[in-house]
Amino acid sequence: MPADQAPKYPITERVLEAMALSKRGCDELLPEADWLAKLARSEATGVPLRIKLGLDPTAPDIHIGHTVVLNKMRQLQDLGHRVIFLIGDFTSMIGDPSGRNTTRPPLTREQIESNAQTYYRQASLVLDPEKTEIRYNSEWSDPLGARGMIQLAARYTVARMMERNDFSERFKAGTPISVHEFLYPLMQGYDSVALKSDLELGGTDQKFNLLVGRALQSEYGQEPQCILTMPLLEGIDGVEKMSKSKGNYIGITEAPNDMFAKLLSISDTLMWRYFTLLSFRSEAEIARLKAEVGAGRNPKDAKVLLAKEITSRFHSAAAADAAEADFNHRAKGGVPDEIAEVSLAGAPLGIGALLKQANLAPSTSEAMRLVDGNGVRVDGAVVTDRGLKLGAGTYVVQVGKRKFARVTLS
Repeated sequence: MPADQAPKYPITERVLEAMALSKRGCDELLPEADWLAKLARSEATGVPLRIKLGLDPTAPDIHIGHTVVLNKMRQLQDLGHRVIFLIGDFTSMIGDPSGRNTTRPPLTREQIESNAQTYYRQASLVLDPEKTEIRYNSEWSDPLGARGMIQLAARYTVARMMERNDFSERFKAGTPISVHEFLYPLMQGYDSVALKSDLELGGTDQKFNLLVGRALQSEYGQEPQCILTMPLLEGIDGVEKMSKSKGNYIGITEAPNDMFAKLLSISDTLMWRYFTLLSFRSEAEIARLKAEVGAGRNPKDAKVLLAKEITSRFHSAAAADAAEADFNHRAKGGVPDEIAEVSLAGAPLGIGALLKQANLAPSTSEAMRLVDGNGVRVDGAVVTDRGLKLGAGTYVVQVGKRKFARVTLS
């Protein structure tokens, strides 16, 4: 039954608070009136809502950009609703074309299974495992078979599929679109039917796919889900969206010292967006902190609070305290207590080869670029000579602010 035809339940203060929490930091919540009605029904009947998030295991690790939507799941989970963490082991074999101008290569079953092994373990650092339902969309997608797939495809039109920007732009440009790519939003929408979801979450690039779920639920006689899209988090460079391929990411399994230092490296402006999308502090607390900074408080104080909160979440409060101490030690020119120990042969060894062999630079040419930029230190002294050769002995080598190694040459 559509929400606008359902019995009317009272809009209590708790319902309004749940609505405000749902909208915090989101890009869109559609339709808002339907979601308010669902929240009111849940409050009145005591029946939790079913909230779905689907992730394709296209890579083995999650970065904090992925946790923006996971944080929203946790907030709704803490309100007492049932969250469903859906691993797209079936849809991964199709390949999500969202936001792409070329066909996305599908993953093999082996790649999917390997990546899925770590996905939920990492997501559990944000979600409450005891209150999370884990599902795989192969459960209902595989049994469909050819007949079921044809019957499902009959419930959606090509015209509506071509309303997707990436499909229409590729069609206009004469870029190939494989027929199987149409199946991706269709199968993601069918997931909502199979799970009878009340709300589906996703990034802003997933809006079309989420709307397909609403349409298919109506086709199958279900109350349509609402959709909530979250912004794509910018990386630590403050420009591009967070991505491993762009090198601007913070992995949730990174060492606490690295995580803390990367968070402190973001700009003062970007810090507030990170607070809104990543912090569990209340909006009132964040607003108060922002006002204090505006009145003259050092913005680094706020950034340290953010860095410690995030580092504590994925490690521990003790690890966050140690990371802060390590950062301050380095800022004063100190060397971390624990650094990599590397033994190399071939002394005397050129600085470029040394950096490459010690895994402090990916290549000799990159090592030279770092030297040219005054980004390399040996025993605390900046290296300015590309031709520097180090003889037998032990040296503390530093690249940038965070990479150290104690190198023993023989």
